[in-house]
Amino acid sequence: MANDYANDVLVTADWVEERLDDFQDDDSDHRLVEVDVDTEAYDEEHAPGAIGFNWETQLQDQTQRDILEKEDFEALLGSHGISEDDTVVLYGDNANWFAAYAYWQFKYYGHDDVYLLDGGREYWLEHDYPTTEEVPEFSETEYDAAGPRETIRAYRDDVEKAIERGVPLVDVRSPEEYSGEVLAPPGLQETAQRGGHIPGAKNISWAAVTDDDGTFKTREDLEELYAEEDITGSQTTVAYCRIGERSSVAWFALHELLGYDAVNYDGSWTEWGNLVSAPIEKGE
Repeated sequence: MANDYANDVLVTADWVEERLDDFQDDDSDHRLVEVDVDTEAYDEEHAPGAIGFNWETQLQDQTQRDILEKEDFEALLGSHGISEDDTVVLYGDNANWFAAYAYWQFKYYGHDDVYLLDGGREYWLEHDYPTTEEVPEFSETEYDAAGPRETIRAYRDDVEKAIERGVPLVDVRSPEEYSGEVLAPPGLQETAQRGGHIPGAKNISWAAVTDDDGTFKTREDLEELYAEEDITGSQTTVAYCRIGERSSVAWFALHELLGYDAVNYDGSWTEWGNLVSAPIEKGE
């Protein structure tokens, strides 16, 4: 197990390259999925055999701004030849922002045999692994989702209780978003009426859990990072960001790599920053 993580949830680019024939085989039980905020980059080039998912339009309910309903999740995966027993490897842009969100959604619906490609799309391209423009076609199948597993998800009332009880909250956004100086990263849509952060939340950037090449830090480095803010796994930790994707990276590090009890508040600041009377703090 690489880096002695709590769970075996990462695969290397070499591991994927060695199995590219399996990922391209319609009869195989291996599926590779690239998840991005849009599919323009995927259309230009992607790993051979990789299915392309658009995070915004395919992994979100377009009416409720929520994760997919169970039957919609089943329909999406089944239509791309993915069954609940398949080995699924996810990767994507921004050091796996959206792939980590998809991973969390897979886990929410009970898919155990799912992994992240360490380093994501950028690592694959920068190290000259094979790419193609060809879009794979796989025979449709039935996907029968388990779950939902609510133990890894936080809702508004869970956050309210966390504030009351002093449960650790991790805001993984930039310092400028955390302080309330800006409502969204530069160039991205502002989705909240108010700026700031949830009272008591510690600001630990999502990017702090990865090295410069986008691969995850060692277990020891991750433990030290969170311990500096008194997060040691002794209590449930709630992670949030703006729309739930960056916090999925932190949830992955906390829950999957460190083995801590952690939940993802996927409503994040888009929900909290728009709530009437919800308490917020500003400044560092």
